[in-house]
Amino acid sequence: MSLEQKVMGELKSAMKNKDQAALRSIRSIKAAIQLTKTDGSGTTLDEAGEIKLLQKLVKQRQDSYDIYIKQDREDLAKVEKEEIEVIQKFLPEQMDEEALTDFIKNIVVELGAEGMKDMGKVMGVASQKLAGKADGKTVASIVKQLLG
Repeated sequence: MSLEQKVMGELKSAMKNKDQAALRSIRSIKAAIQLTKTDGSGTTLDEAGEIKLLQKLVKQRQDSYDIYIKQDREDLAKVEKEEIEVIQKFLPEQMDEEALTDFIKNIVVELGAEGMKDMGKVMGVASQKLAGKADGKTVASIVKQLLG
């Protein structure tokens, strides 16, 4: 089942349940899918593209959430947090930090990385293998910690 089909099913469910947070979030996902489909590039969304799209939506909301928290705008931060939680339901389950560290250690050993000069190689492989399963900032900080 494609992301678009899942979104449509969840949208109907959110409408029936009158869940405003879910409605906002799901409508934004639907809009992003439509925008991608009609951007003129002629590309279709595969599973990797869908994950990338959802991660982008979560990142945008996380950035807004961080700004609202810094500005003591709890009302606006709450809205962003609700939307993040709904959008994350469509993403693959995220790896916890311990499992992520072990996974990246294996990549470092596999590549024979020795220091920060090899960070690009490690990040490239890690990003490819962990698509949708881990946040890029977290992966980067673990790689720096292991190579530094």
